[in-house]
Amino acid sequence: MRVQRKLIKRALLVASWSLAISWLMPLAAGAHCDSVDGPVVTAAKLALAKGEVTPVLKWVTKDDEGEIRAVFQKTLRVRTKGPEAKDLADRYFFETLVRMHRASEGEPYTGLKPAGAIEPIIQTADQALEKGAAEQLAQHLTEQVAKGIKERFQVAEAKKKRAEESVAAGREFVRAYVEFVHYVVKIHQDASGHAAHAQGPKTPADSHKHH
Repeated sequence: MRVQRKLIKRALLVASWSLAISWLMPLAAGAHCDSVDGPVVTAAKLALAKGEVTPVLKWVTKDDEGEIRAVFQKTLRVRTKGPEAKDLADRYFFETLVRMHRASEGEPYTGLKPAGAIEPIIQTADQALEKGAAEQLAQHLTEQVAKGIKERFQVAEAKKKRAEESVAAGREFVRAYVEFVHYVVKIHQDASGHAAHAQGPKTPADSHKHH
């Protein structure tokens, strides 16, 4: 029994890390690197404070490095002309840097997001890197995966018991079953390193094409 619990815990841990990668990537693209308190703008502020462009170069491709260097030098010159000029120049540099970084990811630039737009889970991931310890992040993700499995299982199990009472009840079970199975399959695919090809079905009939 103890061995079984260890295996389950290990599986949940692996799944949680895999889900972290798949979940964090779209979140980071949408509200992480675009945020004024995100890592890209933070690096830009550090570069401007030092008067040295190097801290931001890792966020752009080699092809874009020349343009960023040029914009950085212009920003340094303009920001000496007063507080208002400084704010405008800094903002222009931030936006240029983020736009180029987004382009390197193949993502559109939709403007800088305000401070506080970073998802809590991404903040936890950043803190883990800063602290050099991933235990808190791993524990949080493991708990979330376990919670998601249990919740969907309980719903599917409850509806299964009444599935034969009527066609409507049967369809409710199928919907719950499909959601449960797709959730488990997604975790398994992420943990195994395989991309999930099946999207959530729109109808019970369509759902069984994936099984």
